[in-house]
Amino acid sequence: MTGRTTPAGPDGAPDTGAASVPHPAPLRLAVVGNPGNRRVDLFTAAVRNAGLPAPRTVAWRDVLRDGGASFADDEIVRIDSAGEDEEVERALRDVSDPTRVEGGARWYRRFLAAVRSLDGGVRLDDPDDVAVLFDKRRCHRVLADAGVAVPASPTSGDTAEVAGWDDVRALMAEHGMPRVFVKPAHGSSASGVLALETAGPGRIRATTSVEAADGALHNSLRVRRYTREADIAAIVDALAPDGLHIERWLPKASLQGRAADLRVVVVAGRATHAVVRTSRTPLTNLHLGGLRGEWATARQAAGASWAHALDLCERAAACFPRTLCVGVDLLPSVGWRRFTVGEVNAFGDLLPRLTGLPGSGAEGLDTYAAQVAAVLRHFPDAAHPARAPAAFGAPHPAAAAAHPLARTRDART
Repeated sequence: MTGRTTPAGPDGAPDTGAASVPHPAPLRLAVVGNPGNRRVDLFTAAVRNAGLPAPRTVAWRDVLRDGGASFADDEIVRIDSAGEDEEVERALRDVSDPTRVEGGARWYRRFLAAVRSLDGGVRLDDPDDVAVLFDKRRCHRVLADAGVAVPASPTSGDTAEVAGWDDVRALMAEHGMPRVFVKPAHGSSASGVLALETAGPGRIRATTSVEAADGALHNSLRVRRYTREADIAAIVDALAPDGLHIERWLPKASLQGRAADLRVVVVAGRATHAVVRTSRTPLTNLHLGGLRGEWATARQAAGASWAHALDLCERAAACFPRTLCVGVDLLPSVGWRRFTVGEVNAFGDLLPRLTGLPGSGAEGLDTYAAQVAAVLRHFPDAAHPARAPAAFGAPHPAAAAAHPLARTRDART
């Protein structure tokens, strides 16, 4: 892989020294994704609304078929999700039914190989960052080592062997964790996740979207509960070969009687968008019946702790300085005074119609327009001043020192 990321100067701002070669106008962008997918369409719309030519779309199915793809040196390349395409899913997982949960380790190996097969261009998503973001065990360790608050985990950094249900039970007992989340190491969108709780001998319950049928595990849009240990053990044993991550289940804050957490999007080091997700189950994902709440309600509940919450998300994003945008899952504790980072997502920006937080610099912009604005700031000669989106404020200092597209001035308002 010979792609390059944009160099940064000693203060974290883009290096614009005399030796720099100006990029020709108009700016050329490309996106690797699934043509016709809503993610690609939303990004394309944001690029065109900024007065730029539509980005070149390179299909994941073509990358997988051809063993790679090439980009011009001046193409700005965005890597997007390979999901929601049955042909691509079959190629990555070797499963005939796209609802199947199994195959995560195979998907991970093949997806990373596909990412690394991309040649040339200026990358908005660093392959090494992507490798960590799609391994929950490695991601947890990176965050913990950086001092980011995360739930306790006996599998952080992939140090504990989890061959099946017996190992899960043993680790829960050894670490004093009667309530845990058991997650496929390379999963996303709550696929295969179990919220597991025990209460003495013989009392156990797992809440999950997994449906066990015909000897296989399937993703379902209906959250269900299993209370027979044999059923739970069978699910965990089927998931274990692909790798498992275990985290302490922390009590969440609530809004209007529903468990609540937040997805916070961080662009170029700055927390720009936030959405509250609430649910009557431990799984707050919107596609599983979670409801979108108002960030203003969460801000009011958090009071003076809101700034700390956004700062924590920016610190988490700063662990991945060569990736323009990540989505941080933020877990508020009961009372909304303390916060923990549950996960950091490489493709966590799919929040249609959500505009930026006040004071973020992304007011009036959706998550895709905010990313285009960050790119345009870095390549001012290619921007159309009359159509350029608003500028962003300062990122977290840790990100400012590392991220090539981050601004370094203007305080948070």
